[in-house]
Amino acid sequence: MIIDAHHHLWRPERGYTWLDAPGLATIRRPFTPADLTAELAAAGVTGTVLVEGGRCHRDEAAEFLGYAADTAPILAVVAWLDVAADDVPATVARYRRLPGGGYLAGVRSQVQGEPDPDYLDRPDVRRGLAALADAGLAFDLVIRADQLPAAARAARAVPGLRFVLDHLGKPRIDEGDVGLRSWRGPLAALAANPNVTAKLSGLVTEAAPTWTPDDLRPFVAVAVAEFGAQRLMFGSDWPVCLLRSDYPGVLRALTAALPPLSEREHREIFAGTAVRTYGLADRVGATRPAGPA
Repeated sequence: MIIDAHHHLWRPERGYTWLDAPGLATIRRPFTPADLTAELAAAGVTGTVLVEGGRCHRDEAAEFLGYAADTAPILAVVAWLDVAADDVPATVARYRRLPGGGYLAGVRSQVQGEPDPDYLDRPDVRRGLAALADAGLAFDLVIRADQLPAAARAARAVPGLRFVLDHLGKPRIDEGDVGLRSWRGPLAALAANPNVTAKLSGLVTEAAPTWTPDDLRPFVAVAVAEFGAQRLMFGSDWPVCLLRSDYPGVLRALTAALPPLSEREHREIFAGTAVRTYGLADRVGATRPAGPA
């Protein structure tokens, strides 16, 4: 069993303005549940977690929860939510009342877009994080490497919340040893918090265009050493990964970049951690509609 703990779907015309940036023509097109199911079948992936895609609008949550209800491989949704807003509990309750609301497993804010590296220290953000803990949801951290220290402080301050670090905090893999040295200490400080898990996702797009698994290997090794397999999970970051690799290529690259693992550790990274983190135990293997053809 393989679970992809991080992928996206979008239709650019529905407000994904970030796709207008230069260099993104490859992914500036619709990616639908039908496209996803074809990729999963080809790669042998069992199920997925669908993550908000930077639209930053509540309507996306309704769309994605509907996809999950109708598409068998989508096991859970991490929806967008403004964690600094004063209505976090009401927004969570609203999402859960939507069709497919039972598939809401977590939320994410676009923290990486905040210029302040200490954004997660703000009182309004901490209030929102506490509300998410009360709601029993995970909070995905899409952050830059310079925001890792604030994330560590937030994880200590809200120990009841499950934090999930996306893309290992976006280390500068393209800078090689320099990027590794500047990132590994802050990552270790975040990993010291037992309520934090991390995704081995989004790494190929942080590497140079001519990347190989050897470029990823030192960063993956640090993540395994700091988190352990039981707090790491595979994520494709499809279709963003298409800027550097196709879906099967990302899966092969991570497998090649991992240090030697036991069979149990391998199962943790490729399924077990995602099942625990996002509460998927009752959905894995459940019979549901196959979704769009």
